[in-house]
Amino acid sequence: MDSSNNSKSTSSSFGSKIGFILAAAGSAVGLGNIWRFPYLAAKYGGGIFLLIYLLLAVTFGFTLMLTEIAIGRKTGKSVIGAYKEINKKFSPLCWIAAAVPALILPYYCVIGGWVMKYMTVFMTGAGADAANKSFGTDPAGESIGMFSDFISHTAQPMVFFVIYVLLNAVVVILGVEKGIENVSKFLMPVLLLIIIGITIYTMTLDGTGQGVKYYLLPDLDGMTLEKLLKTIAAAAGQLFYSMSIAMGILVTYGSYMRKEDSLESSVRQIEIFDTVVAVLAGMIIVPAVYAFSSGDVNAGPGLMFITMPKVFDQMPAGQFIGAAFFILVLLAALTSSISLMETVTSVIMEKTGMDRFKSCMTVVILSLVLGSLSVLGYSSWSDVTIFDMQILDFFDFITNNIMMPIVALLTCILIGWVVKTKYIEDEVLYGEKVFRSKMLYRAMIKYVCPVFMVIILVTPFVTKI
Repeated sequence: MDSSNNSKSTSSSFGSKIGFILAAAGSAVGLGNIWRFPYLAAKYGGGIFLLIYLLLAVTFGFTLMLTEIAIGRKTGKSVIGAYKEINKKFSPLCWIAAAVPALILPYYCVIGGWVMKYMTVFMTGAGADAANKSFGTDPAGESIGMFSDFISHTAQPMVFFVIYVLLNAVVVILGVEKGIENVSKFLMPVLLLIIIGITIYTMTLDGTGQGVKYYLLPDLDGMTLEKLLKTIAAAAGQLFYSMSIAMGILVTYGSYMRKEDSLESSVRQIEIFDTVVAVLAGMIIVPAVYAFSSGDVNAGPGLMFITMPKVFDQMPAGQFIGAAFFILVLLAALTSSISLMETVTSVIMEKTGMDRFKSCMTVVILSLVLGSLSVLGYSSWSDVTIFDMQILDFFDFITNNIMMPIVALLTCILIGWVVKTKYIEDEVLYGEKVFRSKMLYRAMIKYVCPVFMVIILVTPFVTKI
Protein backbone atom coordinates (compact mmCIF):
# COMPACT_ATOMS: atom_id res chain seq x y z
CA MET A 1 0.00 0.00 0.00
CA ASP A 2 1.19 3.54 -0.76
CA SER A 3 2.61 5.04 2.42
CA SER A 4 1.33 8.44 1.48
CA ASN A 5 -2.29 7.40 1.84
CA ASN A 6 -3.94 9.30 4.67
CA SER A 7 -7.60 9.99 4.09
CA LYS A 8 -7.98 12.14 7.21
CA SER A 9 -4.99 14.38 6.67
CA THR A 10 -6.95 17.10 4.89
CA SER A 11 -10.04 17.16 7.10
CA SER A 12 -8.91 16.11 10.57
CA SER A 13 -5.31 16.35 11.68
CA PHE A 14 -3.08 17.78 14.35
CA GLY A 15 -1.64 21.12 13.32
CA SER A 16 1.81 20.53 14.82
CA LYS A 17 4.14 17.83 16.08
CA ILE A 18 4.00 19.19 19.62
CA GLY A 19 0.20 19.16 19.46
CA PHE A 20 0.22 15.48 18.49
CA ILE A 21 2.79 14.58 21.16
CA LEU A 22 0.88 16.36 23.94
CA ALA A 23 -2.46 14.89 22.84
CA ALA A 24 -1.06 11.36 22.61
CA ALA A 25 0.80 11.80 25.90
CA GLY A 26 -2.45 13.06 27.40
CA SER A 27 -4.24 9.92 26.26
CA ALA A 28 -1.57 7.85 28.00
CA VAL A 29 -1.39 9.94 31.18
CA GLY A 30 -4.47 9.01 33.14
CA LEU A 31 -5.78 7.59 36.39
CA GLY A 32 -3.55 4.53 35.98
CA ASN A 33 -0.47 6.75 36.27
CA ILE A 34 -1.72 8.56 39.35
CA TRP A 35 -3.09 5.75 41.50
CA ARG A 36 -2.25 2.36 39.98
CA PHE A 37 1.44 2.97 39.37
CA PRO A 38 2.25 4.13 42.96
CA TYR A 39 0.26 1.25 44.44
CA LEU A 40 2.08 -1.36 42.34
CA ALA A 41 5.47 0.25 42.99
CA ALA A 42 4.83 0.10 46.73
CA LYS A 43 3.61 -3.50 46.56
CA TYR A 44 6.40 -4.87 44.38
CA GLY A 45 9.57 -3.65 46.01
CA GLY A 46 9.67 0.04 45.11
CA GLY A 47 13.00 0.58 43.36
CA ILE A 48 13.14 -2.84 41.72
CA PHE A 49 9.66 -2.36 40.26
CA LEU A 50 10.64 1.11 39.04
CA LEU A 51 13.80 -0.23 37.35
CA ILE A 52 11.93 -3.04 35.60
CA TYR A 53 9.19 -0.65 34.50
CA LEU A 54 11.70 1.76 32.95
CA LEU A 55 13.43 -1.07 31.06
CA LEU A 56 10.09 -2.30 29.73
CA ALA A 57 9.02 1.23 28.76
CA VAL A 58 11.91 1.70 26.33
CA THR A 59 11.41 -1.74 24.76
CA PHE A 60 7.97 -3.29 25.20
CA GLY A 61 6.03 -0.03 25.49
CA PHE A 62 7.91 1.66 22.66
CA THR A 63 7.26 -1.24 20.29
CA LEU A 64 3.51 -1.46 20.80
CA MET A 65 3.00 2.31 20.84
CA LEU A 66 5.02 2.75 17.62
CA THR A 67 3.06 -0.06 15.94
CA GLU A 68 -0.37 1.38 16.67
CA ILE A 69 0.52 4.98 15.76
CA ALA A 70 2.17 3.82 12.54
CA ILE A 71 -0.91 1.75 11.60
CA GLY A 72 -3.12 4.80 12.12
CA ARG A 73 -0.93 7.17 10.13
CA LYS A 74 -0.37 4.71 7.28
CA THR A 75 -4.06 3.87 6.79
CA GLY A 76 -5.54 7.23 7.83
CA LYS A 77 -8.55 5.38 9.26
CA SER A 78 -10.27 4.61 12.54
CA VAL A 79 -9.34 1.44 14.38
CA ILE A 80 -11.99 -0.57 12.46
CA GLY A 81 -11.00 0.62 9.01
CA ALA A 82 -7.28 0.40 9.77
CA TYR A 83 -7.13 -3.28 10.70
CA LYS A 84 -9.47 -4.25 7.86
CA GLU A 85 -7.24 -2.47 5.38
CA ILE A 86 -4.15 -4.32 6.60
CA ASN A 87 -5.71 -7.79 6.36
CA LYS A 88 -9.42 -8.60 5.99
CA LYS A 89 -8.89 -11.96 7.74
CA PHE A 90 -8.24 -9.98 10.92
CA SER A 91 -11.64 -8.25 10.81
CA PRO A 92 -12.69 -9.65 14.23
CA LEU A 93 -9.67 -7.88 15.71
CA CYS A 94 -10.94 -4.48 14.59
CA TRP A 95 -14.31 -4.96 16.26
CA ILE A 96 -12.73 -6.04 19.56
CA ALA A 97 -10.37 -3.06 19.36
CA ALA A 98 -13.32 -0.71 18.75
CA ALA A 99 -15.34 -2.22 21.61
CA VAL A 100 -12.57 -1.62 24.18
CA PRO A 101 -12.83 2.21 24.33
CA ALA A 102 -16.63 2.01 24.00
CA LEU A 103 -16.77 -0.09 27.18
CA ILE A 104 -14.03 1.74 29.10
CA LEU A 105 -15.30 5.29 28.48
CA PRO A 106 -18.57 5.03 30.49
CA TYR A 107 -17.08 3.68 33.72
CA TYR A 108 -13.98 5.87 33.35
CA CYS A 109 -16.30 8.88 33.29
CA VAL A 110 -17.98 7.62 36.47
CA ILE A 111 -14.58 7.63 38.20
CA GLY A 112 -13.90 11.03 36.65
CA GLY A 113 -17.06 12.23 38.37
CA TRP A 114 -15.72 10.95 41.69
CA VAL A 115 -12.53 12.96 41.12
CA MET A 116 -14.59 16.09 40.39
CA LYS A 117 -16.47 15.57 43.66
CA TYR A 118 -13.27 15.36 45.70
CA MET A 119 -11.75 18.33 43.90
CA THR A 120 -14.77 20.45 44.91
CA VAL A 121 -14.55 19.10 48.48
CA PHE A 122 -10.92 20.24 48.87
CA MET A 123 -11.40 23.49 46.96
CA THR A 124 -14.28 24.45 49.29
CA GLY A 125 -12.18 23.77 52.39
CA ALA A 126 -13.88 20.53 53.45
CA GLY A 127 -10.84 18.27 53.09
CA ALA A 128 -10.94 17.36 56.78
CA ASP A 129 -14.44 15.91 56.30
CA ALA A 130 -13.11 13.65 53.52
CA ALA A 131 -10.47 12.38 55.94
CA ASN A 132 -12.28 12.10 59.25
CA LYS A 133 -16.04 12.70 59.15
CA SER A 134 -18.26 9.70 59.87
CA PHE A 135 -21.49 9.27 57.95
CA GLY A 136 -22.93 6.60 60.22
CA THR A 137 -22.02 2.95 60.63
CA ASP A 138 -22.41 -0.09 58.39
CA PRO A 139 -24.14 -3.36 59.44
CA ALA A 140 -20.82 -4.55 60.91
CA GLY A 141 -20.59 -1.45 63.09
CA GLU A 142 -17.71 0.08 61.11
CA SER A 143 -17.70 3.84 60.54
CA ILE A 144 -18.79 4.94 57.04
CA GLY A 145 -16.44 7.50 55.51
CA MET A 146 -17.20 10.17 52.92
CA PHE A 147 -16.28 8.05 49.91
CA SER A 148 -18.45 5.07 50.87
CA ASP A 149 -21.33 7.39 51.70
CA PHE A 150 -20.94 9.31 48.44
CA ILE A 151 -20.98 6.33 46.06
CA SER A 152 -23.79 4.60 48.00
CA HIS A 153 -26.22 7.31 46.87
CA THR A 154 -27.39 7.75 43.28
CA ALA A 155 -28.18 11.42 42.75
CA GLN A 156 -24.86 13.16 43.48
CA PRO A 157 -22.57 10.64 41.74
CA MET A 158 -24.91 10.72 38.73
CA VAL A 159 -24.76 14.53 38.53
CA PHE A 160 -20.95 14.59 38.64
CA PHE A 161 -20.84 11.76 36.09
CA VAL A 162 -23.10 13.62 33.64
CA ILE A 163 -21.11 16.86 34.02
CA TYR A 164 -17.87 14.99 33.38
CA VAL A 165 -19.24 13.31 30.22
CA LEU A 166 -20.45 16.65 28.85
CA LEU A 167 -17.04 18.26 29.49
CA ASN A 168 -15.45 15.59 27.32
CA ALA A 169 -18.10 16.03 24.64
CA VAL A 170 -17.46 19.78 24.33
CA VAL A 171 -13.78 19.16 23.54
CA VAL A 172 -14.46 16.33 21.07
CA ILE A 173 -17.18 18.28 19.23
CA LEU A 174 -14.73 21.15 18.69
CA GLY A 175 -12.63 18.76 16.61
CA VAL A 176 -9.06 17.51 16.45
CA GLU A 177 -7.09 20.74 16.11
CA LYS A 178 -9.44 23.29 17.73
CA GLY A 179 -10.58 20.93 20.47
CA ILE A 180 -8.23 18.07 21.37
CA GLU A 181 -4.95 19.69 20.30
CA ASN A 182 -5.62 23.11 21.84
CA VAL A 183 -6.91 21.61 25.09
CA SER A 184 -3.91 19.25 25.31
CA LYS A 185 -1.47 22.11 24.71
CA PHE A 186 -2.96 23.83 27.76
CA LEU A 187 -3.75 20.93 30.10
CA MET A 188 -0.55 18.90 29.75
CA PRO A 189 1.92 21.67 30.71
CA VAL A 190 -0.36 22.66 33.61
CA LEU A 191 -0.52 19.02 34.72
CA LEU A 192 3.28 18.74 34.58
CA LEU A 193 3.80 21.96 36.56
CA ILE A 194 1.35 20.86 39.26
CA ILE A 195 2.88 17.40 39.67
CA ILE A 196 6.42 18.81 39.81
CA GLY A 197 5.32 21.39 42.39
CA ILE A 198 3.59 18.83 44.65
CA THR A 199 6.56 16.44 44.30
CA ILE A 200 9.03 19.13 45.42
CA TYR A 201 6.80 20.05 48.37
CA THR A 202 6.42 16.40 49.42
CA MET A 203 10.20 15.89 49.35
CA THR A 204 10.63 18.75 51.88
CA LEU A 205 8.38 17.16 54.51
CA ASP A 206 9.80 15.42 57.57
CA GLY A 207 9.51 11.64 57.54
CA THR A 208 9.38 11.11 53.77
CA GLY A 209 13.02 10.02 53.47
CA GLN A 210 12.32 6.33 54.14
CA GLY A 211 9.60 6.26 51.50
CA VAL A 212 11.86 7.98 48.94
CA LYS A 213 14.61 5.44 49.60
CA TYR A 214 12.21 2.52 49.25
CA TYR A 215 10.72 3.94 46.07
CA LEU A 216 13.93 4.84 44.24
CA LEU A 217 16.58 2.33 45.34
CA PRO A 218 16.32 -1.27 44.05
CA ASP A 219 16.69 -3.79 46.87
CA LEU A 220 17.21 -7.44 45.92
CA ASP A 221 17.26 -8.75 49.50
CA GLY A 222 14.74 -11.56 49.77
CA MET A 223 14.02 -11.45 46.04
CA THR A 224 13.13 -14.92 44.75
CA LEU A 225 12.53 -16.01 41.16
CA GLU A 226 8.78 -16.18 41.83
CA LYS A 227 8.72 -12.64 43.24
CA LEU A 228 10.80 -11.38 40.31
CA LEU A 229 8.45 -12.93 37.76
CA LYS A 230 5.42 -11.45 39.52
CA THR A 231 7.10 -8.04 39.58
CA ILE A 232 7.88 -8.25 35.86
CA ALA A 233 4.29 -9.29 35.09
CA ALA A 234 2.92 -6.43 37.22
CA ALA A 235 5.24 -3.88 35.57
CA ALA A 236 4.35 -5.13 32.08
CA GLY A 237 0.66 -4.98 32.90
CA GLN A 238 0.92 -1.44 34.26
CA LEU A 239 2.86 -0.32 31.19
CA PHE A 240 0.24 -1.93 28.98
CA TYR A 241 -2.58 0.04 30.61
CA SER A 242 -0.64 3.25 31.20
CA MET A 243 0.34 3.88 27.58
CA SER A 244 -3.17 3.52 26.10
CA ILE A 245 -2.08 0.42 24.18
CA ALA A 246 -4.79 -1.73 22.55
CA MET A 247 -7.58 0.79 23.18
CA GLY A 248 -7.78 2.05 19.60
CA ILE A 249 -6.65 5.48 20.82
CA LEU A 250 -3.15 5.41 19.36
CA VAL A 251 -4.43 4.14 15.99
CA THR A 252 -6.98 6.98 15.93
CA TYR A 253 -4.50 9.67 16.95
CA GLY A 254 -1.96 8.22 14.52
CA SER A 255 -4.47 8.72 11.71
CA TYR A 256 -4.44 12.45 12.56
CA MET A 257 -0.62 12.67 12.61
CA ARG A 258 1.14 14.68 9.92
CA LYS A 259 3.30 12.70 7.46
CA GLU A 260 6.24 15.07 7.82
CA ASP A 261 6.66 14.45 11.56
CA SER A 262 9.08 11.76 12.75
CA LEU A 263 7.29 8.71 14.12
CA GLU A 264 10.22 7.28 16.04
CA SER A 265 11.16 10.48 17.87
CA SER A 266 7.50 11.34 18.56
CA VAL A 267 6.87 7.97 20.21
CA ARG A 268 10.01 8.33 22.35
CA GLN A 269 8.85 11.76 23.53
CA ILE A 270 5.35 10.50 24.31
CA GLU A 271 6.62 7.60 26.41
CA ILE A 272 9.08 9.90 28.24
CA PHE A 273 6.24 12.28 29.15
CA ASP A 274 4.01 9.43 30.29
CA THR A 275 6.76 7.77 32.33
CA VAL A 276 7.83 11.03 34.00
CA VAL A 277 4.27 11.65 35.19
CA ALA A 278 3.93 8.10 36.54
CA VAL A 279 7.28 8.25 38.34
CA LEU A 280 6.51 11.67 39.84
CA ALA A 281 3.08 10.45 40.99
CA GLY A 282 4.90 7.70 42.87
CA MET A 283 7.27 10.31 44.33
CA ILE A 284 4.24 12.13 45.72
CA ILE A 285 2.21 9.22 47.01
CA VAL A 286 4.65 6.55 48.25
CA PRO A 287 6.83 8.82 50.48
CA ALA A 288 3.79 10.75 51.74
CA VAL A 289 1.93 7.57 52.67
CA TYR A 290 5.06 6.22 54.37
CA ALA A 291 5.34 9.41 56.40
CA PHE A 292 1.68 9.99 57.30
CA SER A 293 -0.11 6.64 56.92
CA SER A 294 2.44 4.03 58.09
CA GLY A 295 3.14 2.86 54.55
CA ASP A 296 -0.44 1.65 53.99
CA VAL A 297 -0.71 2.07 50.20
CA ASN A 298 -4.13 0.72 49.22
CA ALA A 299 -5.13 -0.19 45.68
CA GLY A 300 -7.41 1.77 43.36
CA PRO A 301 -10.17 4.00 44.77
CA GLY A 302 -9.10 3.24 48.33
CA LEU A 303 -5.76 4.97 47.74
CA MET A 304 -7.21 8.00 45.95
CA PHE A 305 -10.35 8.70 47.96
CA ILE A 306 -9.66 7.27 51.42
CA THR A 307 -5.91 7.12 52.11
CA MET A 308 -4.79 10.34 50.38
CA PRO A 309 -7.37 12.62 52.10
CA LYS A 310 -6.10 11.26 55.45
CA VAL A 311 -2.53 11.96 54.36
CA PHE A 312 -3.39 15.53 53.34
CA ASP A 313 -5.20 16.07 56.64
CA GLN A 314 -1.96 15.39 58.55
CA MET A 315 0.28 17.26 56.10
CA PRO A 316 1.24 20.93 56.57
CA ALA A 317 -0.85 23.02 54.12
CA GLY A 318 -2.69 19.78 53.37
CA GLN A 319 -5.94 21.50 52.36
CA PHE A 320 -4.13 23.44 49.60
CA ILE A 321 -2.00 20.46 48.51
CA GLY A 322 -5.09 18.22 48.45
CA ALA A 323 -6.93 20.67 46.19
CA ALA A 324 -3.91 20.87 43.85
CA PHE A 325 -3.62 17.07 43.87
CA PHE A 326 -7.23 16.50 42.83
CA ILE A 327 -6.97 19.18 40.15
CA LEU A 328 -3.96 17.20 38.89
CA VAL A 329 -5.93 13.94 38.93
CA LEU A 330 -8.86 15.57 37.12
CA LEU A 331 -6.57 16.89 34.36
CA ALA A 332 -5.02 13.44 33.94
CA ALA A 333 -8.45 11.81 33.81
CA LEU A 334 -9.79 14.33 31.28
CA THR A 335 -6.92 13.97 28.81
CA SER A 336 -7.46 10.19 28.78
CA SER A 337 -11.26 10.16 28.60
CA ILE A 338 -11.25 12.76 25.82
CA SER A 339 -9.09 10.40 23.76
CA LEU A 340 -11.44 7.50 24.52
CA MET A 341 -14.47 9.52 23.40
CA GLU A 342 -12.66 10.70 20.26
CA THR A 343 -11.77 7.11 19.35
CA VAL A 344 -15.38 5.91 19.55
CA THR A 345 -16.62 9.06 17.78
CA SER A 346 -14.11 8.45 14.98
CA VAL A 347 -15.41 4.92 14.45
CA ILE A 348 -19.04 6.10 14.26
CA MET A 349 -18.14 8.91 11.85
CA GLU A 350 -16.32 6.50 9.56
CA LYS A 351 -18.92 3.72 9.63
CA THR A 352 -22.12 5.81 9.45
CA GLY A 353 -21.07 8.96 7.59
CA MET A 354 -22.62 11.14 10.31
CA ASP A 355 -20.92 14.45 11.11
CA ARG A 356 -18.80 14.97 14.22
CA PHE A 357 -21.56 16.51 16.34
CA LYS A 358 -24.10 13.73 15.73
CA SER A 359 -21.47 11.02 16.15
CA CYS A 360 -20.24 12.50 19.42
CA MET A 361 -23.77 12.88 20.80
CA THR A 362 -24.40 9.22 19.97
CA VAL A 363 -21.33 8.35 22.04
CA VAL A 364 -22.57 10.61 24.85
CA ILE A 365 -25.93 8.82 24.96
CA LEU A 366 -24.32 5.37 24.95
CA SER A 367 -21.88 6.46 27.67
CA LEU A 368 -24.64 7.87 29.86
CA VAL A 369 -26.63 4.64 29.58
CA LEU A 370 -23.72 2.28 30.29
CA GLY A 371 -22.12 4.57 32.87
CA SER A 372 -25.38 4.82 34.78
CA LEU A 373 -25.16 1.05 35.36
CA SER A 374 -21.82 1.57 37.12
CA VAL A 375 -23.26 4.40 39.24
CA LEU A 376 -26.23 2.27 40.24
CA GLY A 377 -23.91 -0.69 40.89
CA TYR A 378 -22.66 1.05 44.03
CA SER A 379 -26.03 2.40 45.16
CA SER A 380 -29.51 1.02 44.39
CA TRP A 381 -28.12 -2.01 42.53
CA SER A 382 -25.29 -2.72 44.96
CA ASP A 383 -26.54 -6.29 45.40
CA VAL A 384 -26.20 -6.94 41.65
CA THR A 385 -22.90 -8.60 40.77
CA ILE A 386 -21.44 -10.25 37.66
CA PHE A 387 -19.11 -13.15 38.46
CA ASP A 388 -18.96 -11.79 42.04
CA MET A 389 -17.84 -8.35 40.76
CA GLN A 390 -19.55 -4.98 40.99
CA ILE A 391 -20.76 -3.72 37.60
CA LEU A 392 -17.92 -1.19 37.25
CA ASP A 393 -15.34 -3.79 38.30
CA PHE A 394 -16.71 -6.23 35.73
CA PHE A 395 -16.36 -3.73 32.87
CA ASP A 396 -12.84 -2.95 34.07
CA PHE A 397 -11.88 -6.64 34.26
CA ILE A 398 -13.30 -7.66 30.88
CA THR A 399 -11.59 -4.79 29.05
CA ASN A 400 -8.24 -4.60 30.87
CA ASN A 401 -7.61 -8.26 31.56
CA ILE A 402 -9.12 -9.95 28.52
CA MET A 403 -9.94 -7.72 25.55
CA MET A 404 -6.87 -5.45 25.57
CA PRO A 405 -4.28 -8.25 25.83
CA ILE A 406 -6.09 -10.11 23.01
CA VAL A 407 -6.00 -7.00 20.79
CA ALA A 408 -2.29 -6.47 21.47
CA LEU A 409 -1.43 -10.14 20.94
CA LEU A 410 -3.28 -10.32 17.62
CA THR A 411 -1.66 -7.04 16.53
CA CYS A 412 1.78 -8.54 17.22
CA ILE A 413 0.89 -11.63 15.18
CA LEU A 414 -0.54 -9.54 12.35
CA ILE A 415 2.48 -7.24 12.05
CA GLY A 416 5.23 -9.65 13.10
CA TRP A 417 4.17 -12.75 11.17
CA VAL A 418 1.41 -12.02 8.63
CA VAL A 419 2.20 -8.74 6.85
CA LYS A 420 5.76 -8.66 8.29
CA THR A 421 7.55 -5.83 10.08
CA LYS A 422 8.39 -4.05 6.81
CA TYR A 423 4.81 -2.77 6.83
CA ILE A 424 5.59 -0.64 9.90
CA GLU A 425 9.23 0.01 9.04
CA ASP A 426 8.29 1.65 5.74
CA GLU A 427 5.97 4.07 7.55
CA VAL A 428 8.60 4.88 10.17
CA LEU A 429 11.11 5.61 7.39
CA TYR A 430 8.72 7.91 5.51
CA GLY A 431 10.71 11.14 5.21
CA GLU A 432 13.43 9.75 7.50
CA LYS A 433 16.91 8.44 6.69
CA VAL A 434 17.11 5.75 9.34
CA PHE A 435 14.99 3.72 11.75
CA ARG A 436 17.37 3.60 14.71
CA SER A 437 15.51 0.97 16.71
CA LYS A 438 14.72 -1.33 13.78
CA MET A 439 16.45 -4.47 15.09
CA LEU A 440 14.99 -3.96 18.57
CA TYR A 441 11.57 -3.43 17.03
CA ARG A 442 11.73 -6.64 14.99
CA ALA A 443 12.75 -8.77 17.96
CA MET A 444 10.13 -7.23 20.24
CA ILE A 445 7.12 -7.38 17.91
CA LYS A 446 7.80 -10.95 16.74
CA TYR A 447 8.98 -12.67 19.88
CA VAL A 448 9.07 -10.71 23.15
CA CYS A 449 5.80 -8.74 23.05
CA PRO A 450 3.62 -11.78 22.22
CA VAL A 451 5.09 -13.60 25.23
CA PHE A 452 4.28 -10.65 27.51
CA MET A 453 0.76 -10.53 26.08
CA VAL A 454 0.18 -14.17 26.93
CA ILE A 455 1.56 -13.63 30.45
CA ILE A 456 -0.71 -10.62 31.01
CA LEU A 457 -3.70 -12.52 29.62
CA VAL A 458 -3.30 -15.65 31.75
CA THR A 459 -1.99 -14.08 34.98
CA PRO A 460 -5.41 -13.08 36.44
CA PHE A 461 -6.64 -16.64 35.98
CA VAL A 462 -3.68 -18.52 37.46
CA THR A 463 -2.55 -16.28 40.30
CA LYS A 464 -3.64 -13.29 42.33
CA ILE A 465 -0.94 -10.69 41.81
